[in-house]
Amino acid sequence: MNEKADARTRRLDLAARAAWLYYIKRRTQDEIAAELGVSRPNAQRLVALAISEGLIKFRLDHPLLKSMELGERLCERFGLDTCEVAPSVDGQSDRAGVALLAAQFIETLLGAATPRILALGTGRTLLETVREVTSMDRPDHKVVSAVGNLTRDGRASPYDVAIRLADRIGAQCYPLPLPVLTDTQEECGFLRAQRGYGIVDGLVQAADAEVLGVGSIGPTAPLLIDGFVTPDELAGLEAAGAVGELRSHPIDAAGALIDNAVTRRLTAIPPVWRPRRPTILVAAGRSKLDALAAALAGRFATGLVIDEPTATRLLDHQRAGAP
Repeated sequence: MNEKADARTRRLDLAARAAWLYYIKRRTQDEIAAELGVSRPNAQRLVALAISEGLIKFRLDHPLLKSMELGERLCERFGLDTCEVAPSVDGQSDRAGVALLAAQFIETLLGAATPRILALGTGRTLLETVREVTSMDRPDHKVVSAVGNLTRDGRASPYDVAIRLADRIGAQCYPLPLPVLTDTQEECGFLRAQRGYGIVDGLVQAADAEVLGVGSIGPTAPLLIDGFVTPDELAGLEAAGAVGELRSHPIDAAGALIDNAVTRRLTAIPPVWRPRRPTILVAAGRSKLDALAAALAGRFATGLVIDEPTATRLLDHQRAGAP
């Protein structure tokens, strides 16, 4: 037994030397074989042995390391399939980094020759994302909007992204040319009963993937700033517990959809709980923190694209015991 133990120790010592030469000294396997007096195949086996025995500890030294670790932690915390974290870059806004990563996801999906359907939300970060998508010619693809793009007085939203993306990639476009919020529930029901609404609704449900913005609720809420709701209507949403919105539909801190007199007048197609298709939330900035936490708590997404500072705050937000 002692002889076997001694032989094993000597072989591990040799494996350690081989690994040192290969990973630290950057020697080739031929050079390692010559220096240790073994054959080249034996040198390969020694390096493999060092790895299998745990003699090698790898450390990634790259600026993206922190972002990758944050993404992995967010996936574990919220049960996501994927999470891309845009690293902080001097001179670049957090939104710009998120837009670049989100554009890569869209390009990968739409780069396929097989016809695809992409459903979109709306918002400033999504608009910047679309601007980063590489132009292509995909006439068989369909881009569909799940959110209305008009105020009640007929003014178009500057942040409707479906038409812009469809133009950029040469795809078919199916917008939802309706006011985000109607004056009455009867008007909302009438618009939803129209044939065109049913076509858009069907395409949203059949989409291969979806990319959604996340809106905050409060004095700087996009719904308020862009003229879709009045201050009194926003106050009613806050009183009902709203902290954020997806597809213009407000949600509370637990991720439950708000049901009140205001939300019953929304024309947007409601978000899907626990979606089976890739559904990516795209958000940047401290103002989205509560809304993001609520959307993830509600299990409305399978993936997330986020900036590094907000990713860190989101994990801290959860550790502090916030809903």
